[in-house]
Amino acid sequence: QVKLVESGGGLVQPGGSLRLSCAASGITLDYYAIAWYRQAPGKEREGVSCLNNHDGGAFYADSLKGRFTASRDNAKSTFYLQMNYLEPEDPAVYYCAAVVDSSCLLGVPSYYGMEHWGKGALVTVSS
Repeated sequence: QVKLVESGGGLVQPGGSLRLSCAASGITLDYYAIAWYRQAPGKEREGVSCLNNHDGGAFYADSLKGRFTASRDNAKSTFYLQMNYLEPEDPAVYYCAAVVDSSCLLGVPSYYGMEHWGKGALVTVSS
């Protein structure tokens, strides 16, 4: 019974920061690559980040490099997405996801490659 649960979404002003958390249960996180995706209204789901466990490979969407940082705490079965300098273009539902480890190879995989999903957390950016 795998479950991923996001938390930490909310409203932030432009330039502000949020940290999303994803609590995982039913899996041993050490064996999984973890990822974040987002979907804005009227747009397709897009990859945000992908982070392997064993080899430490990390990938981000080109437009988000330097602003968003993924991390993980396997002992707590939790992983995170730190979002800094949020812009009006960033509001979306953010989803955490997991897939067999070392699946992050050349970039963030297409969303349909993920095995497990959270239900999403809404992030809004407004003045």
